[in-house]
Amino acid sequence: MTSRPAIAVILTFLASLVSRPVRAHVDYVTEPGAETRDAVAFTTGVLSDPFNAALFLGSGLVTVVGIAAYLYVRPTITDIVVLRDKLASYGDLIPWMLRLAVGMPLIGAGFQGYLFAPTVTFNVGANPLLRILFIGLGFFTLFGLATRIVASLGLVTYAWALATEPSVFLAIEYVPLFLALFVLGGGRPSADDMLLEVASTDGSIYGRIDPIHHLKAYLDERTRPLRVYVPVILRVGMGAAFIYLGLVQKLAQPSSVLAVVAKYNLTAVVPVDPGLWVVGAGITEIAVGIALIAGFFTRGMAATAFILFTLTLFGLPDDPVLAHVTLFGMVSAVFTLGAGPLSFDHWYGRPAVADEESVVPAD
Repeated sequence: MTSRPAIAVILTFLASLVSRPVRAHVDYVTEPGAETRDAVAFTTGVLSDPFNAALFLGSGLVTVVGIAAYLYVRPTITDIVVLRDKLASYGDLIPWMLRLAVGMPLIGAGFQGYLFAPTVTFNVGANPLLRILFIGLGFFTLFGLATRIVASLGLVTYAWALATEPSVFLAIEYVPLFLALFVLGGGRPSADDMLLEVASTDGSIYGRIDPIHHLKAYLDERTRPLRVYVPVILRVGMGAAFIYLGLVQKLAQPSSVLAVVAKYNLTAVVPVDPGLWVVGAGITEIAVGIALIAGFFTRGMAATAFILFTLTLFGLPDDPVLAHVTLFGMVSAVFTLGAGPLSFDHWYGRPAVADEESVVPAD
């Protein structure tokens, strides 16, 4: 019969993982004004309990051993070889994937009246131009029309929103997505790609009146050397978002997270100390963020995040779906592309197919 400590370790490990996306955006499912607690004292108090400490350290040990075992046997698993090879062939779909991840939430933000993050609202009636701006950015991004210009305007808009309301940092994932779209352009299928083909054809009437396609061709050539770094931009941006959510949204605000645990009765799902949910979630998110920034076990981290984001949307009816579309798009792109250069996986990993994995190809 399985011992109680073994079961507890497994349950705590699951709690630390599941609670991460469940409370990824605590502000979306809690009311402001929660009781303030000293974050350091709270964390110390939770981990000073011998049972909590044993569960926490045990779950961490299980995770480390599991990852080490996988990294050791990975090159011998045919399924992994085939999967990585197939994922590498999807590189040309990354711009389209990112455009969907950015365009739909921006349209939703414009219609619902918020600045990137659903918690930062504005009066639609009093700010019709702001509403039009967000809807326009969203539609142009979805169509892939003037993609690099729109991405640049999106970055400027985000910078303005952040300067106006610092809590917009909660939606920091827009920054790497806009940067990646600036480097990649609209890709295909996109309006940019179609119009460039028409405008570049000899005898084209449209080519005589549209100067933009010349700029696109120029930017395609200038940004071509940067495409190899798109995986780096995305995984570092995603890692920074995870660290922020773990450190600022979890460990620094334990009262808000405890309110989420109580609101959804999460201790009935995984019967551990509510404080352990908070500490486990925060430290797990920080660890995942550091691993992504370092490019360590990148696809494994992305796959886990994708699954747990999905469970979160089904489990928390109050969590706005649009708030997670950008994260879904970014984690999908990271899973597809892998770590890229400047990463632990690239320098010390054992590639399953070749010495170099394919990255986003040129148009």
